[in-house]
Amino acid sequence: MLYLSRITSLFDYGAIFLMVVTIIVFLVPILILFPPVPVDHSDALRQTHSKLGRPQRESHLRSQYDARHKPQAGKTPKIESLYIYPIKSCRGIELDRAKVLPTGLEHDRLYTFAQLKPKSTPAVTEPGAQTDSSSAWEFLTLRQLPLLANVKVDIWLPDAGKKSRLLGSLQGGFVAVRFPWQERGFLGLVQLLVAKLSRGWSAVPEKEFILPLEFPSKQEIDARGYKFANIKVWVDAPYALDMSNELPAELATYLGVKHSLGIFRSDPSARRKVFRTAPRNEMSGHEAEIDFHDAFPVHLLNLTSIRALESKIQKDRFIDRIDVRRFRGNIIVSGLKEYDEDDWKSVKFKHPGRSETMSRFDVSCRTVRCKLPNVDPATGIRHIVEPDRALRKYRDIDAGAPKMGCLGMQLLPTFPTSSNLERLESVLEVGMEVDVLERGSHLYVKQSAR
Repeated sequence: MLYLSRITSLFDYGAIFLMVVTIIVFLVPILILFPPVPVDHSDALRQTHSKLGRPQRESHLRSQYDARHKPQAGKTPKIESLYIYPIKSCRGIELDRAKVLPTGLEHDRLYTFAQLKPKSTPAVTEPGAQTDSSSAWEFLTLRQLPLLANVKVDIWLPDAGKKSRLLGSLQGGFVAVRFPWQERGFLGLVQLLVAKLSRGWSAVPEKEFILPLEFPSKQEIDARGYKFANIKVWVDAPYALDMSNELPAELATYLGVKHSLGIFRSDPSARRKVFRTAPRNEMSGHEAEIDFHDAFPVHLLNLTSIRALESKIQKDRFIDRIDVRRFRGNIIVSGLKEYDEDDWKSVKFKHPGRSETMSRFDVSCRTVRCKLPNVDPATGIRHIVEPDRALRKYRDIDAGAPKMGCLGMQLLPTFPTSSNLERLESVLEVGMEVDVLERGSHLYVKQSAR
């Protein structure tokens, strides 16, 4: 009887295993044809486009904490990494090569999130603006919404070598935006399983939406129902394109926005002007303009300076190292002395022996820091005091910004004076050497209302 019982038990387990395999074999083609989770836009774009930038696992900043980034005898300082931030305060895209335009690095700070806040006085708007007189749009950053650090941004560019049988060859670039989001109940469990199977055990479910990379045509604006409105950015109120109808409702819930959430595209015909310490047009070769940058087109950081500041912070279980990405620079250089950049007035980046690949910049002022770097770019968690405390205590170095900490430099691209607009561009590449052309004093000039 014991022998027969064992045979029966083995038969039962074998039957159960066979039944499970049969169900899986039956369900796999059905799940492929009718997936429980919708296919992402990015999955479709892979058929016709290529993604811009370096994968995170191949980042040049993986070694940012190494001592080799300090100055070394016989080694010339160089560009270690390049970053752009297509949507202000969201995750950046690391590049090996970037086109430099009068407005900064190509594709940088094209978009910003905003909230519609009640206001006490009517806003001044241009003809045709759709702003309600009882409220006004105001830009949002990590200062107000630290979870913006978890909003990932990719740029997809048309690839001439790709063509989809269903889609053909799609024209134009796209900005793909993803943020963590999991539905409740069974669907949420399926989303979690799919995320981990497709992107690794640490992955979480995400929701995605798409924006155009290029500024839309009038026909596209009308067809998509976009509107123009003023949006407050510091003391300015540029006229920009309101594309808020592209936002999924879940994003406002995830970010914890108190008011209506919107997203705006900078209008190339209504960019903000750069005044203050910016050089005159005849010196820079162009009129200084920016999209949704804070103040100047390009931001430079020195890795050695980041490590020097790191030695001054009060370390705890929430912060013991400072990732340079907390400070959201475009150009990250290595091989310099700590704070060497503080007195730069003019700089160029070049490949040795290749004069045709050279980029020149006016170093307009120091970067006066706010509390934004307190947000960890990897998690979106804001530290209570650091590194803001260390910055204010040890980097109060500019008489124009008393009791404020400074770290990094604000740059303005300069070009030979020319009527040929195509000449108003240059190139930056990782590995280019740093050549400081001029040094001098700086005095920060606060932005004033105009």
